[in-house]
Amino acid sequence: MSNYRKGLTFLLAFTVATVALSAQAFQNAQITITKLKEHVWVGETSDNCTMYIIEGSKKALLIDTGTKCDSLDKIVRKITSKPLEVVLTHGHHDHAGNIPYFDAVFMHKADFFMVKGYKGKVNFVDEGYVFDLGDRKIEVCYTPAHTPGTIILLDRANGDCYSGDAFGSNQVWLQLQPLSPITDYIKACKRMLTFIDNGIPRIYCGHYVYLKKPIGKEYMTKMLTLAEELKNGTAKDIKPFRSELPLAGYHGPLIGSKEDIAIVYDPSILK
Repeated sequence: MSNYRKGLTFLLAFTVATVALSAQAFQNAQITITKLKEHVWVGETSDNCTMYIIEGSKKALLIDTGTKCDSLDKIVRKITSKPLEVVLTHGHHDHAGNIPYFDAVFMHKADFFMVKGYKGKVNFVDEGYVFDLGDRKIEVCYTPAHTPGTIILLDRANGDCYSGDAFGSNQVWLQLQPLSPITDYIKACKRMLTFIDNGIPRIYCGHYVYLKKPIGKEYMTKMLTLAEELKNGTAKDIKPFRSELPLAGYHGPLIGSKEDIAIVYDPSILK
């Protein structure tokens, strides 16, 4: 390799490393926070949980709180000093584990039973609620399936959706109690496809660490197709689901796959 090409290769590697370093806003042993775009950050914890920080001109919004992250409230303050609101996409511990660090949270009432030990104030939100951050408005869309109280959050002006686990991160879980019928998930997928076709092409999922990019129409189309095949009894790749996690399932969960995506489900949801 010529000295010129060696120099060019080094310069390219240095540039990539510099860009990555400049995007990293905070890191310790438990969490890494990286800037996704102007005034939007993603936090990824050491146990593969994800949270998002969105800053507007007047307020900031923390979407989900993850687990295993000491003093999350103080860490968020290293990113933004704006008045902060905290919203949960759903009540599972990997998304709500750090709510004790905050005096108040927003969530859908159907998942309240999952956080009953929380001592702060719980504000219930439903379809159409808007978090007004000033120059950004984040809208709640109610999409039950993964849990009875799952919501997604739409930033219509910027074309972004923050979905929690509503559509999974290449794999969506529909086997945890309390169960929802597969028709609920099909309805949620169809709604998301409508949003995509109307100016919201990017979906930032609840476990961003596994994908490192937003998901979009191709992903949602495959998820919808697989869900409909499960409902109609035409899905071809179905196996028993095995997991070491304590919430793996209750009644012999199965996993249906299609290319690179999968749905884990309790067979009772197909009835």
